[in-house]
Amino acid sequence: QVQLTESGGGLVQPGGSLRLSCAASGRILSSSVTSWFRQAPGKDREFVALIRWNGRGTTYEDSVKGRFTISQDSATNTVFLQMNNLTPEDTALYFCARGSQYSTSTNGYVSWGKGTQVTVSS
Repeated sequence: QVQLTESGGGLVQPGGSLRLSCAASGRILSSSVTSWFRQAPGKDREFVALIRWNGRGTTYEDSVKGRFTISQDSATNTVFLQMNNLTPEDTALYFCARGSQYSTSTNGYVSWGKGTQVTVSS
């Protein structure tokens, strides 16, 4: 089973930047894609970004295009989410998840991290 651990969250000013990390261990080869999701209080968990481990390709939710960048380091089995130009609307608990095929729905994933909190406020 794949184990996922997020890190890098914190409090940041509007317009600032953060880089989130998702470290993986266990049966990594059973997963082909890694995605970031986020959930704000009182709202459903929503898709943010996706990257394919086997093959080129990334996907972004419309509101983060041009501001967020998802990337990976295969040598360390780590996926990153670089977040720039942050706004209060980005405040949420951010999760990473791995699955065996492409999906932008929470239903497509069975392996999840515990989450890391991102708060954008002055």
